[in-house]
Amino acid sequence: MSGLFQVNNVATWMPLVFAVILLVILIISFRSRAVVFCQYLEAMTGVKLRPADVSRAFKAAGRNGVREMFLDLMIREDLKEGPIEIPEESPDRHLSTSA
Repeated sequence: MSGLFQVNNVATWMPLVFAVILLVILIISFRSRAVVFCQYLEAMTGVKLRPADVSRAFKAAGRNGVREMFLDLMIREDLKEGPIEIPEESPDRHLSTSA
């Protein structure tokens, strides 16, 4: 049994080193989820958000909590811009689409 866990040469070290590297990459990717989400949100919508807020919402209510926070922010941003004017349809356009 002790022969299974002996690390004598480079060939036996390589899988262990590879596994440790993958574990580090996995930990970094899970830790950076909130940062990446905030960068994406700012790039796509212009809404700035702190990663700590995203982490707090995720811990409190999971994915649905983050989704609710996102929707709330989007609604608030839309309300800041004011009402959207909807152009009226011209009678000519209405007739051409129904024919």
